[in-house]
Amino acid sequence: MPSVATCEVHINLPRAKVWEGLRDLSRAPLYVPNLTGAEFTTVSHEGVGTSRRVFQVKGEPLDETVVSWDEGYGFKLRLHHGDKPLAPFKAAWFDYRISDAPDGGTLFTPALIYEMPWGVFGRLLDGLVVNRGARGNTLQVAESFKRHYETGEVTNPAYKPK
Repeated sequence: MPSVATCEVHINLPRAKVWEGLRDLSRAPLYVPNLTGAEFTTVSHEGVGTSRRVFQVKGEPLDETVVSWDEGYGFKLRLHHGDKPLAPFKAAWFDYRISDAPDGGTLFTPALIYEMPWGVFGRLLDGLVVNRGARGNTLQVAESFKRHYETGEVTNPAYKPK
């Protein structure tokens, strides 16, 4: 059973406007904390099968591949290093989901979904440490995403435009 770290933020823009930007997969370094850049590794730049490599302040580049695409509402990325899962996970995905808010704005609900290895020890580690960190990371992404979309400014201090 996968673990989920999620939150929800309200964006003061209509969903269609947020989707215009969200569907541009090259835009992530503008708002995802600690990313320094991204490049496509596939010819396609949107839809299932599209892959990108993102570069981080610390650590190796990370591969992200679109495994589901819900036009106008979001997509899910598999997080991996080549053929291997993102350590320490057995498998991991990041889901970008948007929906209409009752006031005409948008609800953004990001989620880090992951499976821990190591059986009982992995579940214990998840409960004591991993999920707390994953929730904090997801909240940082959500808050930075909101500021970026509402202001149009780069909200990730690690990203330096060329």
